[in-house]
Amino acid sequence: MIAVRHRGLITLSIMAATIMQVLDTTIANVALPSMTGDLGASQDTINWVLTSYIVASAIVTPMTGWLADRLGKRELFLISIVGFVATSMACGMAWSLPSMVAFRLLQGVFGAAIVPLSQTFLLDINPREKAGQAMAMWGAGIMVGPIIGPTLGGWLTESYNWRWVFLINLPVGALALLGCLAYLPKLPRKRRSFDMIGFALLSLAIGSLQLMLDRGGEVDWFAAMETWIYLLVSISGFWMFCVHILTREHPFLDPQMFRDRNFRIGLVFIFVVGIILLASLALLPPMLSRILGYPVITTGVVMAPRGVGTMISMLIVGRLVRVVDPRALVLAGLTLTALSLYEMTGFTPQMDSWPIIRSGVVQGLGLGLVFVPLSTIAFATLEPRFRADATSLFSLVRNIGSSIGISIVTAAMTRNVQINHAELGAFIHPYNPLLAQANPAAITADPAALQMLDGLVNLQAAMISYIDDFQLMMWVTLCAMPLALILRRPARR
Repeated sequence: MIAVRHRGLITLSIMAATIMQVLDTTIANVALPSMTGDLGASQDTINWVLTSYIVASAIVTPMTGWLADRLGKRELFLISIVGFVATSMACGMAWSLPSMVAFRLLQGVFGAAIVPLSQTFLLDINPREKAGQAMAMWGAGIMVGPIIGPTLGGWLTESYNWRWVFLINLPVGALALLGCLAYLPKLPRKRRSFDMIGFALLSLAIGSLQLMLDRGGEVDWFAAMETWIYLLVSISGFWMFCVHILTREHPFLDPQMFRDRNFRIGLVFIFVVGIILLASLALLPPMLSRILGYPVITTGVVMAPRGVGTMISMLIVGRLVRVVDPRALVLAGLTLTALSLYEMTGFTPQMDSWPIIRSGVVQGLGLGLVFVPLSTIAFATLEPRFRADATSLFSLVRNIGSSIGISIVTAAMTRNVQINHAELGAFIHPYNPLLAQANPAAITADPAALQMLDGLVNLQAAMISYIDDFQLMMWVTLCAMPLALILRRPARR
């Protein structure tokens, strides 16, 4: 632990920067349609606004430990905040798609170190018995940020302009910078050689994986040679990187950190949490808009209680983690998450907003119960010298889990809609007595009646596909529960 004054002000400043960075992973999604016309982009190319940020952030995140040692943690954090705010302003003033993609790349580069460094600082400045409360506050920003991002982005886009989605970072970043300049402690630097080969191999693997996940849906996944190239390059890069770090004297990531069992299991858990958190967030807004006809603002209001549940859970679990076995809290959180997903499998096009709010609150409570003890126990037995590299890897695995989860549920959604449409459409024929009773005009091949039936079939096929995705995530959650029993409870002080 590092002895500091004004621990509360340091925490507020760090969390302001963290929330600012995390918000940008989802806040721009709803503004893409508005950007398309202003930037002269097409529906396909505008997605590079999201892809460029994700890929750049994923590649630079593993460098956080090395940069923190060479530049200093405080200095790197301040540079990251200044660079992120500056590139956010540049994104808000972008004049074309190439300029926007370039600024988003730089935004991802500068923002990559903010989340892992914020976690490192909170672990450094708090005693071990208060690590749970520190991780509760950090987790609240990490998990609530993506939830409120689409709501805030939709409101800014409709009320003002899509450019304010990026310009909103200026006041938040300025406050975070001033607080960190005034109170963040200066720590000694370390001389550490840079493993260029290891970094290049890991960057190649991560970049190819992210491109495959982001581009797969546009090119029909493995029906396109492009996807296979990304997959082969990613597998080859990861394999060569693993061989490299095991045989090099001073590798880019020290493999000794993986000897800690809690850290290894923690990486698996945070991967699962990433899948559940952002995959469900990727499914619900289009479902509420397409099936229930909710406008953007109403969708945000209905989904907001999910964030409230997460906040309540983290406020409670921050204190419980000191007296209750963290493994029990993780199991309880996974159970609540699975129950919420089970309830979501009962959604119907005729329901009101109450089932969405109720399941969202329960899921928020469950994810909060998982995230805080997991973030605490994963680093409880890890040597402090590995902390910067470990937190960057923790954030990277969470982001990869989110990307994979979104890609899986989106691909499953597209495939299942076609299958369900074909199966439901097979029942529409002149010899079906129920069809003749419900809509006699359809038997006579009336165009208006057939068009209405096709719309109903599309609606029901989409609803069944959403339910299939919720069920898939429920089984992923249940399969992760036995891993909690493998975690080792840290020794009490």
